[in-house]
Amino acid sequence: MSTLEQKIVVVTGGTRGIGASVTKKFLGEGARVIATYLRNDEAAKTFKNNLGDLAKNLELRKFDVGLDEEVKKFYQWLEENYQGLSILVNNSGIRKDNAMALMPTADWDAVLNTNLRGAFLMSKYAVPLMMGKRFGRIINMSSVGGDIGLVGQANYAASKAGMVAMAKVLSKEVARKGITVNNVCPGFIETELLLDLTADQKKEYSSQVPMRRFGTGDEVAAAVFFLASEAASYITGSTIEVDGGL
Repeated sequence: MSTLEQKIVVVTGGTRGIGASVTKKFLGEGARVIATYLRNDEAAKTFKNNLGDLAKNLELRKFDVGLDEEVKKFYQWLEENYQGLSILVNNSGIRKDNAMALMPTADWDAVLNTNLRGAFLMSKYAVPLMMGKRFGRIINMSSVGGDIGLVGQANYAASKAGMVAMAKVLSKEVARKGITVNNVCPGFIETELLLDLTADQKKEYSSQVPMRRFGTGDEVAAAVFFLASEAASYITGSTIEVDGGL
């Protein structure tokens, strides 16, 4: 039996890209997963329908992680329908790239609201549920972009660097309650977020990776699963980079 058997896991943005890989990993280990999403109902339903037997332990919830009232309603629903929360994966994320001098303020706000404010709100309301059982795992999906600073991604880099800093603070605040808070920083991963890259951009980016290839969602999910497991019980405030050596 897996150590995560029947544990309650929330994965934001859990129906597409890296989030979908994380959701499938936890389902495969016997966890009960609530995967959140914001817009595409059909894509979310298709994702669940394609899971076969694993779908019985998956529930989908649609809301905006960047809106306080919607996050509160989600946690009220969670408390009413499930016995607490063991693991939160803050994976929801968007990109709206542009040179900083040309970046619309609305694009700055949208990225920060989803990526950083969303992780803040989801973590804020998760902590009380985890404290009651003196166990919890919060894992933020950051990015190496928050460290190396890719051109055109001032908003994205700021949001991802902020997630790492936030985790360091929160990890110290909740450590005595049996809750760990860590980050996973993927590099270039084959997901929908890379679909808008040109062939030349993909070639340029892959040439920067020592392994000379983009990573997969499953490789990122493996790192998330490790941080959620008992094997990582003494790791907190830390970051695992899954980037092929960038």
